[in-house]
Amino acid sequence: MSYRTGRSQFRLEDGPLIRGQGRYVGDRRASGEAYLLVVRSPVAAGRITELDVADARQSPGVLAVLRAADLPPELVPFEPRLRHPGPDGAPMFVPPYLPLTGGAVRYVGDPVVAIVADTPAAAEAAGELVRLEIAETESVVDPDAALAKQAPLVWSESAGNLAFRFERGDRPAVEASIAKAAHRISQRLEISRVIAAPIETRSALAEYDPASGRYSLAVGTQSPHRMAEALSIAMGVSLDRLRVASEDTGGAFGMKNSPYPEYVLALLAARLVGRPVRWDSTRVESFMADSHSREQVVDVTLGVDQDGRFLALDVRSRASLGAYLGPMSTHPMTANIGGLAGVYRTPAIAVTVEGVFTNTQNMAPYRGAGRPEATYLIERMVDLAAHHLGLDAAEIRRRNMVTPQQMPYRTPLGLTYDCGDFPAVLQRALDQADWEGFPTRRADSAARGQLRGIGLSNPIEIAGGPPGNPMPEFARIEVDEAGDLVVRLGSGDTGQGHRTTFAHMLADRLGVAPDSIRFLSGDTDLVPRGTGTFGSRTSSAAGTALYRATDEILEKALLRAASRLEVAADDIEFVDGSFRVVGTDRSISFPDVAKGPGEPLSAENFTSTEGATYPNGCHVCEVEIDTETGVTRIVSYLVVDDVGTVLNHALVKGQIHGGVAQGVGQALMERMVYSPESGQLLTASFMDYAMPRADDFPALDVTSHPVPTATNPLGAKGVGEAGVVGALPAVINAVCNALAPLGIAHIDMPATPDRVWHAIQAAKRTAS
Repeated sequence: MSYRTGRSQFRLEDGPLIRGQGRYVGDRRASGEAYLLVVRSPVAAGRITELDVADARQSPGVLAVLRAADLPPELVPFEPRLRHPGPDGAPMFVPPYLPLTGGAVRYVGDPVVAIVADTPAAAEAAGELVRLEIAETESVVDPDAALAKQAPLVWSESAGNLAFRFERGDRPAVEASIAKAAHRISQRLEISRVIAAPIETRSALAEYDPASGRYSLAVGTQSPHRMAEALSIAMGVSLDRLRVASEDTGGAFGMKNSPYPEYVLALLAARLVGRPVRWDSTRVESFMADSHSREQVVDVTLGVDQDGRFLALDVRSRASLGAYLGPMSTHPMTANIGGLAGVYRTPAIAVTVEGVFTNTQNMAPYRGAGRPEATYLIERMVDLAAHHLGLDAAEIRRRNMVTPQQMPYRTPLGLTYDCGDFPAVLQRALDQADWEGFPTRRADSAARGQLRGIGLSNPIEIAGGPPGNPMPEFARIEVDEAGDLVVRLGSGDTGQGHRTTFAHMLADRLGVAPDSIRFLSGDTDLVPRGTGTFGSRTSSAAGTALYRATDEILEKALLRAASRLEVAADDIEFVDGSFRVVGTDRSISFPDVAKGPGEPLSAENFTSTEGATYPNGCHVCEVEIDTETGVTRIVSYLVVDDVGTVLNHALVKGQIHGGVAQGVGQALMERMVYSPESGQLLTASFMDYAMPRADDFPALDVTSHPVPTATNPLGAKGVGEAGVVGALPAVINAVCNALAPLGIAHIDMPATPDRVWHAIQAAKRTAS
């Protein structure tokens, strides 16, 4: 049986983790560790009028105290990878983003002082002795408020707090089509600010070797090589002087894909004090200092003809950037706007994104990196259009979907969908969810005093890397004298199950046992190059590199087998892990060939796929709402997904389950809140930032409908973000469908009990 059939396999990674043998940053130890503490701004905006660290420096156990003025001059500020035109086409203003701030603070949590001490307690005690006086000034935390004429400036160099204006599509064509449309559906949609909140908070262990002048950083990250590159630039040192090692990582979700000030501070401190330096984020600190994501306020208009067919889509977004721009801060709201096209034939689309400075923590990708936002916008508007026209939500989708016969299909935003059967995926989901039986279920709920709603979404995402730049990945296979394999991968595992997937793939192709394969990843000293784990790219990108390296191994092994069997290579076939002379019973297994004389077999590949992939699917969510409390309960949730070739059904389902959980969290409860008056972070702990629990979910029904892609030899499209991309709109569409009988057409996320209850009460007052 081939791996292409998508067998479910138990995760090879789980045994050590269950036995407590995982190797997270917190498990690593170095002799003579010192501890780093960061003193942060308690206010959102202001001028530093006094910063006295004399007493802190004299505190027992303190090894060093650093202010912005103490930082070495060779440090280079972090800068965004993507730059867009600023106001009136001028270059975008990029704030100086250094590890510590000097003259002013710009958000609650802005790093001001770094303390290095013998123990965490000594560092804490010294932190209490820092005299920090700030003349507080007015702050602004909302993107629309920040663009108002009299708004306080986060940076005086950025006029009107506008960092950039990003444009895509044909706006004149869109405006002309909308003007002539039989129906124009407009809605302001708010996408809430959220945080990844992984189980493992960020940590770092930095070391410096004065003999070689080389740094080492143990850190949980999705991209060790990109992390090393970014930190070497920030430190002003050559790349070969910095090692980054990431073993087990307790959740990443995009948040651990970027460098942070604390990592630079730890490296600097290790050199300064001559000892390893550890920094461990507290949970409260993580709410302040981890990157946030997704906050946008968007005005959307969809033009529709008299038959319910889409004519044009106009999207105008104001996206909060925070006070500083990290390497990925400008990415989510612009790089994946292609998802606005959805699975539909909309002839004209135009989008404008304004990136806005606010007195908040900066933004970065969070599972989906802009695709959940784009999908939410189009899928929410499709439901609003159906409501406006009195059409069934499934029927309006059918009328507008791209069909298999139209593939490859180029969207107005420049993406080319290579394959997919969107109508079949939709119909399969409708059948499995008993869409036609919903009115009966709604009536049953009403008899119990509950509002019942059903929501659809048909997500499509851009996976494998940006279109036109899918980014290469590295794989190397080494076969030792015993026939065992060592595989070096540039794409590390942060919980997805890469070892399981690729071990079984190699076992099937080479005829070896999965437990004879050892994987090395996450360490820039052990793996010479790599891109990383993000963008649902590992199965397609790393899988392609590994597949092609395996081809090379087989080619080399074939020549050896021919020599051992004393026949021409053309007379040999490779079947079920053995090289066999065609038409005879003479054969030799791959492990026996590998164990034979000669240099150990090895092959490596650093390659890109032929293009981005487009995983797609259909989510159907049903909810019940208690009208007395506003509590929303998910009563059923179904997903039919096309992720291309399914390499392992269990892992695919696990990824979709996790993504759906995060999408449900944002839709119903998760929201980072800053006070509009003071700029204080009001959700700085799990006491105030609600996350879903297991009992918030019914059993999730996940079915695969694979349409393999030809852009990579595996046919895989990627699955890591498929769940969250579809969940946001499916849940909100279900909530709004439940509220529709009361005359409520829309409610913004998160649909908390308070928000839903107030909407119900307002509707009742209007009706009376």
